[in-house]
Amino acid sequence: MRPVCAYTDYFVVCSGQNSRHGLKHGDERILPHAVDGEREGDWIVADYLDVVLHVFTPETRDYYGLEELWDDVPSIEHATAS
Repeated sequence: MRPVCAYTDYFVVCSGQNSRHGLKHGDERILPHAVDGEREGDWIVADYLDVVLHVFTPETRDYYGLEELWDDVPSIEHATAS
């Protein structure tokens, strides 16, 4: 994101099936600087400063199309976790 965005290096955009999302490093939970959307649970954004994590329900992710909004930024896609 750095070429087009001054406040973070990476956006992580993913889908989830429940409202309990977050990051872990080994067994340690990494706390974000700020979080929004937890109450609604359709789109949770967590600011880890260098990384901004966007977790959507599948329907909300399709509706907003965040990947298309930032399509001028290089991206890496990863396989769906099972």
